[in-house]
Amino acid sequence: MKHLTFLFLAIGLVGLGRINAQVPDQAHIPGKGSAEREAILNGLRSNPQEKFQVHFIKVHNGWAWVDTTPLDSKGQATAEGGPNLLRLVAGKWKVQDLSKVADDPNDPMGPEDASAVYVRNLRKVFKGCPADIFPKPSQ
Repeated sequence: MKHLTFLFLAIGLVGLGRINAQVPDQAHIPGKGSAEREAILNGLRSNPQEKFQVHFIKVHNGWAWVDTTPLDSKGQATAEGGPNLLRLVAGKWKVQDLSKVADDPNDPMGPEDASAVYVRNLRKVFKGCPADIFPKPSQ
């Protein structure tokens, strides 16, 4: 009887694992201080002590769009900062080169205010990047 109970328990756990594995990733904002958010910000850091003010962050299917300002130890901006596209590669978040996205003379803000045209052009370069990680552009 113990073996039968164990067998049913094992089958149930395997079944739960399959259900969890099939749940699709959804666009989300990683919580402040969460491991996911820290891992993404680590992808931006040039040194381990660097801090950021996060203006926007959204993640989906191993892609993240992040708009940050780097800060010093007193919380003062050390540079202008701005948006970055990151991709999860082999367990580490890597900044993608946005200069590969073609400039559009009708969309001079480019990544600073990611319009639908900019996002479309970006997604042509970065295949598989989901559209739902980008903020709505200001009008």
